[in-house]
Amino acid sequence: MSTTSPAAGLPVSDHSPRLREALLAAAFTADGLLDLLGAPAYAALARSETVPALRATDGDGVLDTLVRLFLLQRPVPQEQVRAALPLEECLADGWVVRDGDDVQATVDVRPYGGPEGQDWFIVSDLGCAVGGSGGAGGQGEGVVLGVGGASTTLAGITVRMPVSSALDLGTGSGIQALHAAQHATRVTATDLNPRALHFTRLTLALSGAPEADLREGSLFDPLGDDTYDLIVSNPPFVISPGARLTYRDGGMGGDDLCRSLVQQAGARLNDGGYAQFLANWQHVEGEEWQDRLRTWVPRGCDAWIVQREVQDVTQYAELWLRDGGDHRSDPTEYAARYDAWLDEFEARKTKAVGFGWITLRKSGSERPSIVAEEWPHPVEQPLGESVRAHFARQDYLRTHDDAALLADHFRLAPEVVQEQVGLPGAEDPEHVVLRQNRGMRRATKVDTVGAGFAGVCDGSLSAGRILDAIAQLIDEDPVLLRDRTPQAIRLLVGEGFLTPVDLVDPVDLLEPSEPGREG
Repeated sequence: MSTTSPAAGLPVSDHSPRLREALLAAAFTADGLLDLLGAPAYAALARSETVPALRATDGDGVLDTLVRLFLLQRPVPQEQVRAALPLEECLADGWVVRDGDDVQATVDVRPYGGPEGQDWFIVSDLGCAVGGSGGAGGQGEGVVLGVGGASTTLAGITVRMPVSSALDLGTGSGIQALHAAQHATRVTATDLNPRALHFTRLTLALSGAPEADLREGSLFDPLGDDTYDLIVSNPPFVISPGARLTYRDGGMGGDDLCRSLVQQAGARLNDGGYAQFLANWQHVEGEEWQDRLRTWVPRGCDAWIVQREVQDVTQYAELWLRDGGDHRSDPTEYAARYDAWLDEFEARKTKAVGFGWITLRKSGSERPSIVAEEWPHPVEQPLGESVRAHFARQDYLRTHDDAALLADHFRLAPEVVQEQVGLPGAEDPEHVVLRQNRGMRRATKVDTVGAGFAGVCDGSLSAGRILDAIAQLIDEDPVLLRDRTPQAIRLLVGEGFLTPVDLVDPVDLLEPSEPGREG
């Protein structure tokens, strides 16, 4: 196993089982915090607002002590800490330090609830539990952030199936490695920042998870010829003029880091494996963003690219200037940095920046499925099963011509509803919308034939038989209806409104006793 030595001045995890035991005994967990603080103060803490939590922890209980020590990072009297923790061991390991008669934390330790109710703890730099909260960059370029919205988004979209090997590339504080350890036999975590690798080791140890193989280096450089069944990465994807802040700036021009990451991932995936990334990409004058990103997809891989948000270049620059604390600097310096961002975008003919998810699956197909779409609307997390099902449907559509499609049987997906839109009192609606209430929560317009077809899909009749019945009802030639409808059926299947009855779900092939299977 390749590991890094403890970074100077950071805790070691020799007594982490004792510390974990003390934290759990005090109900220093996600549920315990919610009970103590109440929903408003708990939500404010997630926004890095500490005043409500300070007001809620003015007692002398052990949970009050731990919240003030590790989350609010306030000095706490030694005797109160001794009542809550094995103080001498925590001092020896470096989790806390003495400050006169008080004790102060050296790191942020934040409870985090796992997907099956596990009590985990994420360790990060002081004051950096949530990214994008205004000035983490002011603490130094090697700062290690805790869990933010991007981290939880990636964890939610990741396909969770038992695998032999998983890679968390650019691990940060280790949240993706912690999730992967629940369903992967072997987890490798890499980062260019040695402090990040050390924080990952602390996160895993304090959460009671198996150790990971920790490797220092950029992108795939430290991995030799190793390949994986699952690759996840929340990389430093910010498109910026330079690489001032390691935790966010990629250090390559434009969106080259994200492009390189995606293009190189194909050679690192085992057959059937998934690679899932968060990314930013440029909207370049004269090019469609979908066409640019399709060129990123490596040979032999299917891809699903979802753009969740777009910002113009001024919004984007302002967002990340605030993230780095530059809005608090001298106005002249702030203006110069803002100008540098706009110079960078102008030189690259960038008119906007997109943010979203990229998922690859190593299929080896000669006719890869590459779907690039925009979906800025709310979705239901976790989405890992929806991601896996998307690729299963693409396999189905790739191997079924129109004749096979019409011979097959379909079921309407659960919780799909129909909406009719039109003028009040009108005899017929102007259009009909099918809407999903689960997963991606898609909506699509259909004609009366499509609505009628979807409504009777219960798996008992073939698609062709249903169309023949509809043709008789609307007095249309059944041959013509069969000819013009398969494309609409493909759309409904591709977007998950209809499910082929005989579509084999890879999860259903697993024995229930296999480790890591999620209900």
